[in-house]
Amino acid sequence: MSDHRLSVAPMVDRTDRHFRYLVRQISRKVRLYTEMTVDQAVLRGKAERLLAFHPEEHPIALQLAGSDPKSLAEAARIGQAWGYDEVNLNLGCPSEKAQEGGFGACLLLDPVRVREILKAMVEAVAIPVTVKLRLGVEGESYPHLARWVEGYAETGVRVFIVHARSALLNLSTRKNREVPPLRHEWVHRLKGDFPHLTFVLNGGVRTLEEALPHLGKVDGVMMGRAVYEDPFVLAEADRQVFGMEARPSRLEVARRMRLYLEAEAQRGTPPWAVLRHMLNLFRGQPGGRLWRRLLAEGRSLSALDQALGLLQEKVGQEGEEGNPHPKGDAERPLGFSRQGI
Repeated sequence: MSDHRLSVAPMVDRTDRHFRYLVRQISRKVRLYTEMTVDQAVLRGKAERLLAFHPEEHPIALQLAGSDPKSLAEAARIGQAWGYDEVNLNLGCPSEKAQEGGFGACLLLDPVRVREILKAMVEAVAIPVTVKLRLGVEGESYPHLARWVEGYAETGVRVFIVHARSALLNLSTRKNREVPPLRHEWVHRLKGDFPHLTFVLNGGVRTLEEALPHLGKVDGVMMGRAVYEDPFVLAEADRQVFGMEARPSRLEVARRMRLYLEAEAQRGTPPWAVLRHMLNLFRGQPGGRLWRRLLAEGRSLSALDQALGLLQEKVGQEGEEGNPHPKGDAERPLGFSRQGI
């Protein structure tokens, strides 16, 4: 069975290949997921733009969304051909776009269709097909959730990533991350009731210290927005979760990303497509605000070089910070746009 002990959640407009490469420089073992990718985009879109990834990103999973078994099976086959280690079906997104398309969380209202989809996907590929789902839709019941899991497991699915909240389809995506109460204990209970299956807990886990206790009750933990807000929440992941010793400094990661950006620029990638994901790399550290401002205003390789020079003076040649997990007031997030990316 694949190692799902710690993973980074799929996040729209966040977990593209550039951010995933950044995360991989911090942790060699954490499992990575693409943004939610609609099956029709895979079938009719530009595969290179949607599916390409750096070899260092392994282990990496492609998350698909859709409602047609044949289309999702074909998209899964394409994902396998591109070299993904796993294909994941999104059954958790509550957005208006997902509802209009009949996919995501609203698909949970049709468990028969979900089983048809999963059966088709499992039969189409040799790599694992996994599911990311909510506790329920418009309210939840543990027996109902358990029946879903039991039925979906009959298709051959063995890994369930459970966002420990119900989906409320009348609320915004943001509200769906805040209003429904978290029920982590239900995910723990699923593991007890289905010990032969793999369960990954998702929702509300913001630090590695919060994740570790869950690993004694479930098979894995998936972290999301907290990683984007400060990628170095994963600084000790390889050591504490996977038993590895390597822990790069922020400055070392920044230097690696500088080489990556230079190579990407030669391929025609706009620098901001990479730099926007690096804004929080020195969050809470000496010079962190200056780093953020220089990158956001300069949006270029030369701006990164300038920021690297200034940060090296502040943290020293080795770039080792005394506190890899600073606490304090969160910095105001910058608004991002897809324009120019």
